Amino acid sequence: MSFDLLVKNGIVVLTDEVRKADIGIRKGKIAAIGEGLSEPDEKVIDAAGKTIFPGMIDIHVHFDEPGRTFWEGFETGSSMLAAGGCTTYFDMPLNGIPSTVNKQAFTEKVSIAEKESHVDFGLWGGLVPGNLADLEDLNTCGAVGFKAFLSPSGNPEFEAVDDRSLLAGMKKIAALGGILALHSESAPIVTFLQQEKEAQGLTDFDAYAASRPPLAEAEAVSRALMFAELTGCRLHFVHISTIEAVNLIQNAKKNGQDVTLETCAHYLLYNHDDFRRLGVVGKCAPPLRSESERVGLVDKLIHDEVDMVTSDHSPCEWKDKETDSVFTAWGGISGGQFTLQSVVEVALKHHLPLTRVAAWTAGHPAKRFGLSPEKGEIRQGADADLAILDLHKPEKVTKEHLFQKNKFSLYVGHTFPASVAATISRGHLVYSEGKVNQAAKGQWLRHHTDRALSARH
Repeated sequence: MSFDLLVKNGIVVLTDEVRKADIGIRKGKIAAIGEGLSEPDEKVIDAAGKTIFPGMIDIHVHFDEPGRTFWEGFETGSSMLAAGGCTTYFDMPLNGIPSTVNKQAFTEKVSIAEKESHVDFGLWGGLVPGNLADLEDLNTCGAVGFKAFLSPSGNPEFEAVDDRSLLAGMKKIAALGGILALHSESAPIVTFLQQEKEAQGLTDFDAYAASRPPLAEAEAVSRALMFAELTGCRLHFVHISTIEAVNLIQNAKKNGQDVTLETCAHYLLYNHDDFRRLGVVGKCAPPLRSESERVGLVDKLIHDEVDMVTSDHSPCEWKDKETDSVFTAWGGISGGQFTLQSVVEVALKHHLPLTRVAAWTAGHPAKRFGLSPEKGEIRQGADADLAILDLHKPEKVTKEHLFQKNKFSLYVGHTFPASVAATISRGHLVYSEGKVNQAAKGQWLRHHTDRALSARH
């Protein structure tokens, strides 16, 4: 059998086992998996001593293009993800100008990403007050789903939904067979508490965290689940940060609701004390939680009560972070390069099978969002999307190795127990030896979305 590329001697993380094998790739697909596969030397990558995961699927990033490319664009953002072993991502709708809340904005963003992205991508559409009539067009255009905020987004161009807009949107999305992703913090609680803290002259790290307590997340999740039960809308909760919210969502699952949740790498590795130590690079919403919440969230992940792990890469320029008040600093973690390494760190620390890492970072996202069977696992016939990691070569994160546009991150100074050696997207080497292949081009995954919607209907 002839291959376009052969990855030899690696430890391969399959769906239900980890074993040494060669991977033969032809026309962007995995053509064979086995031992002793052969091919001319110029088409071989020797992965001896390294571990091969399915390419990560990060369903939650913000690349801010068009309009805010000075924060992050598709070229720099996809380079960053490729350097972290990610081969597919979904871009959120809110931080571009215009936000992706109608057909025109969606098609403009697709055309930009098709030119600039180095790995495969999908796009979320937005649900905001007043765009109910646009949801069907966004769905037809190929949106992977819809994103809404239950609390202020921090972006005046992307308003949070009120209860009426949320109910109407859920009903429409359910009729379309779509899925709604929710930023779930209670608007009344967080706005009231912030105003209270500011009136008292309290604007530091502790005040910010206290203004967005775990109760705010639990209230919003509970209300959204009730609305979804009423309307029949499928839900995905983004960046869940608390034990109570996980429990609420799991109870809804047991009662038959179609719902999933993600947490983010920073909630698994960092806590509120780290926020105080590291400063505004650690500001996000929901905020980094107490150590007991962090430990409990890791435990929920270990017990398969968290479906997937994402980055919520939400960048900005440093001037947007360096403000007089923590409340006015941009709230986003910039660090999409390190999600897969973060999950590997958790797995190694807790002696978990590497198959769990593959499920949380690739398998579960692929199944939930209609990318299976082509993506999400290392399998004959699947896309040749591979992340080759060296589990014996730690990496200390430095600013010099950040591929994102603005070179600051919560992760700078952190040492991961494993490093990314190479990333392969649909059979093309997109990252290797610290460099991104600028000729690599990603594909828009609209056909996957269309098929998933047809299957649901």
